[in-house]
Amino acid sequence: MEPLSWVTVPTPLPTGPMRLAVTPTGVAAAWYAGDPAAGPGPGAGAPECTERRVVDAVTGRLGEYFAGRRRALELPIDWRFATGPHRVVLERLLTDVGYGRTVTYGELAARSGVFEDVAEPGLAARTVGQMMGANPLALLVPCHRVVAADGLGGFGGGPQGLETKRWLLTLEGVLPPTLDWDGPVG
Repeated sequence: MEPLSWVTVPTPLPTGPMRLAVTPTGVAAAWYAGDPAAGPGPGAGAPECTERRVVDAVTGRLGEYFAGRRRALELPIDWRFATGPHRVVLERLLTDVGYGRTVTYGELAARSGVFEDVAEPGLAARTVGQMMGANPLALLVPCHRVVAADGLGGFGGGPQGLETKRWLLTLEGVLPPTLDWDGPVG
C-alpha cells in the first residue's frame, strides 16, 4: 500500500484548518482538523507532505473553493478508506450531487442502489446518515450536501459541525447568507 503523508490547509470554516492524507494515487482522507471527536484520523503519525506539486495543488484548489472561485475540487482520490456499500454511496454522491445542490439521505440511499432489499422504513436513510458521518473524504466527497427531508440533518466536525455545514451550503448558494456570515463576497 502506498505511503501516506499530510497536507494541512487553512480554511475560513468554524472548525479551522483541514487535514488531508495524500498518496501518489490521490487524497485518501480529509477531515476538519478542529474536530476533537475525529481523533488523529487514518494514517496518524505519517509525515507532512514535502512534495511541493502536491501541496500546491491541494492548498490551491481548496483555497479557490473557499474563496468562491472553484466549484469542483477535481483532486484525484485514493479510495483506500471507503469500501463496499460505503464506497458505492460516496461515489454516487460525488457523481450526482454537484456544487449548489443537495440530496436527502433517503434520496441518496435510493440512487445508490445499495438498499434495494431494505424493507424497514427509514433504515436506508439512517444508514446513509451514518455513512456520511464516517465519510473519510470530507469536502472532497461532499457529505455537507446531504440533508434531512425536514431540514439540514446532522454533520460531524465536533461542536462546530453544523455551523460548518451551514457555512459550506451558504458558500454554495443553497442557503442565504446571514448578517454574520464571513464567507467570500461577490
